[in-house]
Formats: sequence, C-alpha cells, structure tokens
Amino acid sequence: MSARIVMKLTVVEAVATTPEVVRLTFAHPQRPELPAWEPGAHVDLRLPDGRTRQYSLCGDPADRSRYVLAIKREDAGRGGSLWTHHNLTPGAVAHVSHPRNNFGLAVGARRHVLIGGGIGVTPLAAMARYLSARGADFNLHLCARSAEHAPLLPELQALCGDRLRCWFSSEGSRFDAAALGASEAGVHVYACGPQRLTDAVQATLEAGGWPAEQVHVEHFAPMADETYKPEPFDARIASTGAVVHVPADVSLLEILRRHGFAMPSSCEIGVCGSCECGYQDGTVIHRDVVLPVAKRQDRMMPCVSRARVNVTLDL
Repeated sequence: MSARIVMKLTVVEAVATTPEVVRLTFAHPQRPELPAWEPGAHVDLRLPDGRTRQYSLCGDPADRSRYVLAIKREDAGRGGSLWTHHNLTPGAVAHVSHPRNNFGLAVGARRHVLIGGGIGVTPLAAMARYLSARGADFNLHLCARSAEHAPLLPELQALCGDRLRCWFSSEGSRFDAAALGASEAGVHVYACGPQRLTDAVQATLEAGGWPAEQVHVEHFAPMADETYKPEPFDARIASTGAVVHVPADVSLLEILRRHGFAMPSSCEIGVCGSCECGYQDGTVIHRDVVLPVAKRQDRMMPCVSRARVNVTLDL
C-alpha cells in the first residue's frame, strides 16, 4: 500500500452551520478538477506540526471542482478541530490528501438506510446526494441535540424532503434501531456518529437477526476499552524468516519501522486504515474500528492491533 498523495488546497469558503460546526470548501489553486471520490470517503488533513486528522467529505461526489468538509469544534479534543476553526479561513492553504473510502455504499443494494449522529452525518450527506441524484431508494435519520445543533440541516432538508427524519434529544425524541424491523434482502444500513449510537445500532440489529454484511458502521474515534492491557509478542516476517519482538508499550507499527519497513500510516489510532497489512498465522487482537469482519482473518492494522504470543506477517 502506497503513501497517500497530499495536495495544497485553498480554502474558498468557510461557513458556520451550527455554533460548533464550520463547513469548509477547498479548491486547487491551479487545477480545475480534484481527484474523484465516492460517497463515504474521507481525507487526511495535515496540520503544521505534523499531526493528521481524518474528515469525511460531505459535498457532491459529482462536483470535482471542490472538496467540502464539515468540522465540529471539539474543545476537549486532541487539538485538530480547534486549529481548523482558528486557521482555515478563506484564502488559507491546507494540506489535504487524496480521498480514501472505508465506508462505501453496498453494490447492488435495493434500499439504503442512513443513520447519522451529530457530525457523523457528514459521510451520509454525501451518500444522500449521490443516491438522490440517481433516484435510489433511501432515507436518512439525523440524530442531534436540537435543530440548532444539527450539522448541515437546511441543505439536508432541501435534499431529502420527506426522506429525512430528525431525532432531537432536546425534544425527547431518540432514534431506536429496533424501529427498522426485521432485515430484508437488499436493504443495507449505514451508521456513523458517537460510539454509543453505533454500538446501539449494531447490537440492536444483530439481536434482530440482521446479517453483519448488511450493517455498515464508521468510527472516527479509537476503540474505547479501559480494561485492555497490552502484552508483548513476537512478529515473524514471512519473506525473510526474521523475528522481531514487540514490547507491551510499543506498537507493532513502530517496531516494523525501527527494523526498516517503510509502513504507510496516518491516524495511528486505528480509524483510517492506512497501515493495513496481511498476516498468515497467529491469533491477532484486532483493536481498530475500520477493518471489516470478513477481512480480519488475514488482515490487520499494526498501529493498534496486536497478537497473542506470536504472528507471521505477510511482509
């Protein structure tokens, strides 16, 4: 997997859509078109101090003249959103990667149910634009504190019409995935938002008999498990037979780099999928939130995932 190409894009518009969310529009200063992308994709935003943050594209995939992001200011976050709110004003230059998609629409689905919690509605907004343009069957559930705090609400109302259902906790209205009923062939569900929402959707639909392949979830926060205690393990390199030791307090990704492997990475918290690599045997402890269940038998994210005792890497 190659490293992602980074472009210098200009901020052409910055609009506050809620008291906490700014919608940023980027364009290339010289090229009329940006790299193509599909609904559900995200980009890396590179900060001046070397940090990287991932944000979903929420504009129209058919409009390649611009990328649109909606970013919520997180006062208690890791600092990336505060920097964007303070510095990405019209005329500013930002370092933005080519898009990557870990949350695409299911091919061949006959109906799509989109569930967005707060700022998690951003990738679903792009899905709604794409599906609406094609006359596809979909509906969108938007969960937020109130209408005032619902990101992109006016444009989603105009786009979706009666296909949009809003759930505002300030009005005592909360989404319950049980209302989706039993699974149906060809119906796919997509959820993005706070972990409590995505966990509830997955648990409810699983208990209701929905096949895992019909339920799609995206996270932009690392796995939360305060009881987990990492243990040391050994990693064997399949191509050479060399064995490297991974201490409990160091990631497999870091150890591989120390031994000369030029591993691509971005978030390094298990949410972007950039460092994905293969493995041939061993018991892997998957701690990312991006790798589909179907791929976990032979793929892993070395930035956060580990192994019990040993693992053979397909490197």
